[in-house]
Amino acid sequence: MTARQHQQRFESLLREHRRIVFKVACLYSRSAADREDLVQEISAQLWRSFGGYDQARAKFSTWMYRIALNVAISQARREHWSEASRFEPLEAHHLETISGGEPIAEQDERLQALYAFIGQLDPLNRALILLYLEDRGYADIAEILGISETNVATKIGRIKQKLRGQMTAAETTGA
Repeated sequence: MTARQHQQRFESLLREHRRIVFKVACLYSRSAADREDLVQEISAQLWRSFGGYDQARAKFSTWMYRIALNVAISQARREHWSEASRFEPLEAHHLETISGGEPIAEQDERLQALYAFIGQLDPLNRALILLYLEDRGYADIAEILGISETNVATKIGRIKQKLRGQMTAAETTGA
């Protein structure tokens, strides 16, 4: 394969799976400028790593999630995000970006509460729930995140339990 063909193949795969990059960037960035920077950093790292991509070992989307999440989590750790510097709340236009441009009904407060909850999670658990909401299987999530399937199941169970508690509390207080 020529260098040009290699580049064209990468660009085609990146276009086909670009929503992965945008979803990760939306969940790990505090502002629009941070999102743009993270999209660029993820894209650059994908290109640098593309020569080592082995389609016999993993689907492109699995490989792409692994790279994107590793870049996002590494950036989050470098910046030492504290409670005070969390994220800007996800607005409707952010949710549309995550959903691939499909509008999200304003009256769907439960969905907005879910995204607010996800924004409060630590970087690893945020990655875990993103993949879970993408209907990825436990084996796939484990492979992407480099943890065991048992660990995936345990962490998802804990996140669900915590979310149920927060949603129930919000509904009973009317918040």
